[in-house]
Amino acid sequence: MRSIVTGIIAAILGFTPQNALAQNVTYNIGYLLSRESQLGVGASVFANEVAKQTHGRIIIEQQPNAVLGGEVEMLNGMQVGTVDMAFITGAPLPYIIPEVGVFNIPFIFRDIEHAHAVLDGPIGQSYLEKFKEKNLVALAWGENGLRHLTNSKRPIIQPDDLKGLKLRVPQSEVMIIGFKALGADVSSLPFPKLYEALQSNQFDGQENPIATILFSKFSQVQKYLTLSGHVYDPALILISGDIWNDLKDDDRAVLIEAAKMGAKASRDAAGEAQRTGIEILRQQGMNVVETIDRPRFAAALEGIRPTYEKQFGVEIIKKIEDTK
Repeated sequence: MRSIVTGIIAAILGFTPQNALAQNVTYNIGYLLSRESQLGVGASVFANEVAKQTHGRIIIEQQPNAVLGGEVEMLNGMQVGTVDMAFITGAPLPYIIPEVGVFNIPFIFRDIEHAHAVLDGPIGQSYLEKFKEKNLVALAWGENGLRHLTNSKRPIIQPDDLKGLKLRVPQSEVMIIGFKALGADVSSLPFPKLYEALQSNQFDGQENPIATILFSKFSQVQKYLTLSGHVYDPALILISGDIWNDLKDDDRAVLIEAAKMGAKASRDAAGEAQRTGIEILRQQGMNVVETIDRPRFAAALEGIRPTYEKQFGVEIIKKIEDTK
């Protein structure tokens, strides 16, 4: 009798219990760059893997090129539930979790391998947990890449070369403080406006990973590329806490696993661009400075180390620097 009643109710409502459970749902994931970028590659792997593991029950549609707004806007949107998911680069993350700004300190990482060791280890994993306080769930650390300097004025080899240079940096107070200490005339500007600002000489230069420089065609408006690697920029796959709370445990596990795969794909794409993109940019006419005077840059930043230590704590900075 119970099964008969259940069947009648289901018929009235227009569905059966089985297909109610299998009902498809679609979420959007936004990111700043193009589908061909390191973020786009990672988002594609993430979306494809979710569709595969849920047999098409959960579909993630990509919204590249800042369709859903700038990164700060996407972070705010996920908090209030107007944006489902986003793949956010590292620079604006301190806007939500100030402590994450420690990863923006110039030259805190020796190289990419050091950065990966920190983010994949206890330090990086503990920082993922902090986003839950802000109605966000951080799924996995991906990669935007090592950030390098470009400009239209002169080669940059030592800190003195930056003096007076009008430099655009992301919405990161940590990076603004760092470049001011190096003598640059710095201002922040949302990324979607950057190409036009460089073209109109509002800024002399900017800094971004090789993949971003390449895919954004900055070689058309910038003459000099300096392989400074001054900041390692991670990227983070995030989901709105409201959506996360509505998901079943099995689907949460799928999203986490797929996000880890997408994050790795973004690292692979950023690494490949770093290996091959420099020569492409050189062929496009950019003058490439391959080696900077790193000790001089480190010395120039030594005066603001107490500022960073006060902001983030001596202990965590030392833990990051000592990670093998």
